[in-house]
Amino acid sequence: MSTPIRWGILATGSIAHQFAGGLAVIPDAELTAVGSRTVEAANEFADQYDVPRRHASYEELAADPDVDVIYVATPHPFHKENSLLCLDAGKAVLCEKPFTMNAREAEAVVARARKKGVFLMEAMWTRFLPISGKVRQWIGEKAIGDVRMIAADFGYRAEFDPEMRAFNPDLGGGGLLDVGVYPIAYISMILGPEPDRIASLAEIGDTGVDEQAAVVLGYPQGELALLSCAVRTDTTNEVRILGTDGQIHLHPPFFTGTTATLKAGNLEETVELPLEGNGYNYQAVEVMKCLRDGRLESGLMPLDETVAIMNIMDRIRSQWGLKYPME
Repeated sequence: MSTPIRWGILATGSIAHQFAGGLAVIPDAELTAVGSRTVEAANEFADQYDVPRRHASYEELAADPDVDVIYVATPHPFHKENSLLCLDAGKAVLCEKPFTMNAREAEAVVARARKKGVFLMEAMWTRFLPISGKVRQWIGEKAIGDVRMIAADFGYRAEFDPEMRAFNPDLGGGGLLDVGVYPIAYISMILGPEPDRIASLAEIGDTGVDEQAAVVLGYPQGELALLSCAVRTDTTNEVRILGTDGQIHLHPPFFTGTTATLKAGNLEETVELPLEGNGYNYQAVEVMKCLRDGRLESGLMPLDETVAIMNIMDRIRSQWGLKYPME
């Protein structure tokens, strides 16, 4: 087995727990340290996952010499400052999606990583699932010919609570940044991150964030992508990729997907690729491979694409007139 790579987790919320569970199934990953805003929260998290090093501040975690890479698990308005803190300390960073609040912030974080010569990647975990690899293979083999249209959605119904993260503008609430980023990133994986036309509508709720939205992305060769997202509406949570010679259906829920069906002519093939662990492990494996290979970014989730995806969401929000207080 390779020399273990030592992980730190910055913050102790629900997504941090998911990631800790993912790390647990990787033999050469060590969850070495956790950082929180209080020693009590750090100790509680560390006790649950047997983490030896506990820090009562993010600064202490970033400065820990026994940590190789840090997973940033805070709410997205804090991703920029938290990522910069870790990069400035020379730590590789895996930052939870959405990468930042907007493209301007994303560009600043990417620029710092490149200036410092430190690894950085967005934690778009769906991209690294085995079934996503199968979809990329089918597309690359032209199994459905040329892709012409994609339909993707991610929505859930939360009970309205103005203090809840999903509805709170101070925490970057709304469907687009919370879950809309997933279908956008999936579409980007197939059609690229540079649509030349965007049309969208949103329902803006009482707290000033998007509670549901529908978006059409147009691409230079005439391809179209239709996506929807919501925090007040349950959607089908699936992806359909339509080509000149067939189609691919990524079964719901696509963001934890294990099953996809290819239909082309008389062929109908369903592939199931069960997850090892909870699925968060695959992105961590990619980070560890990059670090061992001496790469500063992932070829599967490049930094320029992360910035471009943030730019798409900026363009969509500008059509709604949605600006967050911290912007």
